Amino acid sequence: MKKKQENRLSAAELSNFCGQVALILEAGLPLYDGMETLAGAEKTSANADLYQAASRNVTNTGSLYEALKEDERWPSYLVEMVGIGEHSGQLEKVMRGLETYYAREERIRSSISGAVTYPLVLGAMLVVIVLILLWRVLPVFRRVLSSMGVAVSETGLSMMHLGATVGWIVMVLVALAVIAVLTVVVLLRTKYRAKTLAVVQHFFPALQRLNKKLSASRVAGVLSMMLSGGFPTDEALEMTATVMTDRDAAQKVRNIRETLNEGTSFADAIDKADLFDELHESMIRMGSATGREDQVLGKLAGLYEEQVEDDITRLISIIEPTLVAILAVVIGAVLLSVILPMAGILTSL
Repeated sequence: MKKKQENRLSAAELSNFCGQVALILEAGLPLYDGMETLAGAEKTSANADLYQAASRNVTNTGSLYEALKEDERWPSYLVEMVGIGEHSGQLEKVMRGLETYYAREERIRSSISGAVTYPLVLGAMLVVIVLILLWRVLPVFRRVLSSMGVAVSETGLSMMHLGATVGWIVMVLVALAVIAVLTVVVLLRTKYRAKTLAVVQHFFPALQRLNKKLSASRVAGVLSMMLSGGFPTDEALEMTATVMTDRDAAQKVRNIRETLNEGTSFADAIDKADLFDELHESMIRMGSATGREDQVLGKLAGLYEEQVEDDITRLISIIEPTLVAILAVVIGAVLLSVILPMAGILTSL
């Protein structure tokens, strides 16, 4: 019976596991000995029981595929790829491919996490600073003016009220933006992921383009690995569609498979799906003509990954100075709304 677990292994942990198994195979060690050693090395980790169970099952069954499918913390894609590797005699090559695939997934997730986390932290800081200015600092200035016994002009009062109003408005807007982003992050981890992504991409076309490149990178990476691992093209497309989290990308892969089954060439089916850029479709066509689809797709996966990381970096480089500029303007407006009236009073004394 398959053991269900709530916590799944991260992409980094999966990449490390695949690399270690590949190393065991490359060294010519018996798999059960290597898995026992690996379980011993991981005995202090949070997933020690998972590695120990896998080691026992490998010893009992002699199959890594049978060992991994007993626990749902191992992704179905990894398990099925291991099965194909064992049946085709290319387990070592498949494990190296999986190591690269999950390392790429971890880099992409880290980039996305950084793109979301930094603006959130900066936005929260902006809210706190403005709140302190309006709640603590501004009343102090008003008490100082009152204690001087000099009446503030109507213009001065208007400026003070304007500065406070601007501060409150900006603070509320930024706070709402932070809450909205946090809500989206939470919803993306629930069953409403697809609907949430659709809404966000509708309002932010730049994110839609980014998600398209991300999906293209994952599709190319999975197809490359499966084709190089001995999968027939039809089965490779079927498995790729099942592991894609983006429904639109998964549907495009299914469309490619259906078009291929109608007698269309692989390159033409790719063109009709509109999954890759025109230049990259030409590269796939050339690769298909020379029988090197897996190599071309692997190259495209790396290219799209680089584009995703560059786009995320560019997005952060825009958000960061924008938030800093907003913070500077708001703080300056609040302070000037008090300092200027006070300066006017002091010059009149």
